[in-house]
Amino acid sequence: MLKYLNELLLPFRTCFSRQATFEWLVVIVIGFMLRSDHLGVTSIIRDLSLPSQRYEILIHFFRSSAWSLSSLQQTWLRVVRRSAPLLLVDHRVVLVGDGMKQTKEARRMPGVKKLHQESENVSKGEYIFGHLFGAIGILAGTPRKWFCLPLFINLQDGIQTILNWKKTEDETQTPSHVVQMIEQGFEAAKAFGQALLLLDRYFLSVPALQQLQACHLNSEVQMYLVTKAKSNVVAYERPPAKKPPPKKGESVKLKELFSNRAADFQTASVSLYGKEKRIEFFCLNLLWGQGWYQELRFVLVVHEGRHSILVSTDLTLAATDIIRLYGYRFKNEPMFREMKQVIGAFATDFGASLCRS
Repeated sequence: MLKYLNELLLPFRTCFSRQATFEWLVVIVIGFMLRSDHLGVTSIIRDLSLPSQRYEILIHFFRSSAWSLSSLQQTWLRVVRRSAPLLLVDHRVVLVGDGMKQTKEARRMPGVKKLHQESENVSKGEYIFGHLFGAIGILAGTPRKWFCLPLFINLQDGIQTILNWKKTEDETQTPSHVVQMIEQGFEAAKAFGQALLLLDRYFLSVPALQQLQACHLNSEVQMYLVTKAKSNVVAYERPPAKKPPPKKGESVKLKELFSNRAADFQTASVSLYGKEKRIEFFCLNLLWGQGWYQELRFVLVVHEGRHSILVSTDLTLAATDIIRLYGYRFKNEPMFREMKQVIGAFATDFGASLCRS
């Protein structure tokens, strides 16, 4: 175990300008593994039996100028690519992205703002005060058990007030949560090569597609999205050959195709949530996005009487692969649970390091 930890942590030495700072990183990592509670730095000091005078040193570590967050992130991506058994689909890694809202009682805490809850759980309030985090993970493991390994987790909304303390009014505004997720996913894709990014239906939007296209213009790396559409989604056929050529053809209400095109549905056996499931599907390519009209691949799925509409920006990806991949999107939930309950990464004690990121 110690040898394995040594192999994982040694590459981070180049991220630190001083040896002592790197050694404190090692102490903190071991402290996270051995601590018995989530009381921040004091937990590490107590469970590692460090002198109480080391408390201020550990606090200073998170604001030290001897390291940079971007350098640590890039090194972590290289370590994961070298050491983790990654899931590959058509020679492309599979990334998972999602947002997470964490309630905070202190409204004057940096980054806290009023957030709307999209959850259908009636036990949750419609609005909360808290932090909005964005996370990008990568699927790793074995065919028997895939899990989501976090790559990026940071505050993505509510930090504009903090930034304005240092910025002028002429500087650009912070990108939206959706745009930041695409940017971070593409940043990971550049480290791993070609990639597929699995997202919730919330992220199927014109700004997301525009940002994805902008990322592709500046890089040879390709990243494709696999997500879900709302049940009332409307797409468009290809425009007819006219002069001047129109941007779109006839509109198509996809939910009506479940009945109008029922005879065209195919049957297949797909691995979903660790079990073989019998599903019916119908695949077609249509234009989508008001004013944008990008061609996307839509897959209409009937599973145990429930209807779903999945979407992919890769027009060559097989329909069964799209269905199987979207089933992997929920691998991010165990990752969030581990970050909350085991590491305590969204607790108040992490405020200093999170605001820095």
